[in-house]
Order: sequence, then structure tokens, then C-alpha cells
Amino acid sequence: MKLHVAWIGKNKDPAIAALSAEYLKRIARFIPIEPHELRTEAALLEFAAKQRATLVLLDSRGKQFSSEEFADFLRRHQEQGAQRLLFAVGPADGFSDAARGAAHHQVSLGKMTLAHELARTVLLEQIYRAFTILKGHPYHTGH
Repeated sequence: MKLHVAWIGKNKDPAIAALSAEYLKRIARFIPIEPHELRTEAALLEFAAKQRATLVLLDSRGKQFSSEEFADFLRRHQEQGAQRLLFAVGPADGFSDAARGAAHHQVSLGKMTLAHELARTVLLEQIYRAFTILKGHPYHTGH
């Protein structure tokens, strides 16, 4: 399985870019991952279709997971033979109904609203944490 993480809009903060790059590097130790900076929601949907990826939108209305449950979500997709899993962080005003309808899954990082650049970083950290859980790495203590 290959992971893709896409976001709409340009990153304006070098600290966020550095932290995102660090987590991408860490995740790559466990699974191939590719970041994508896209201009529009339409470009995201076109990319997902072209890649034939399982599309997972980050959306406040989505399913909330504990870190262990999220790790299990990733494990199940690996075991079911998913070729590409595409996580998408939307624009500041969120995804349209059409995008939510096109998604295979919607995941929420919690009830609080996060800036989309911060949501991307939290998502990357949780993907890294999930793989450390699956591999028995000491990064995740369960607390």
C-alpha cells in the first residue's frame, strides 16, 4: 500500500513545513508516502480518481478514532489489499457536499476546529503514531 497526503492551498509557515517534512520522513520508514499540495478541491478529486485511490477526507463530521483505532483502520486497509490510500485536508472553509459524497471515508481529528495547516501536521503525526503502534515501536505509550 502507498499513502498519499494531500492538502488544498499553499503552506505559508516554515515551521509547519519543517514539522510536516519530519513526520513524512518518519512515516517513510514504515510505508511509502507522498505529499501533494493542490490548488483546488476539483484538483484533489481529479487526482484521487486518476490514482484510483481510496479517498479519506478530514472532516469535522467524520468518524473519530482513538490512536489505536486509527492504527487498526490503516492495518485493515493494508490487509484488504488497498493499493493507494489518499488522506485529504481541505481548504480553510472545509469540503463541499460533492467532495464528501465522493469520499470513501471521512475522519475527524476531534470536535475542536483546527487550522488546516495544523490539521495536516496532526494527521501526519497520527499516521506515524499508528505505524509505531502496528510495529510495536515504543513511540506510542497508550496514554
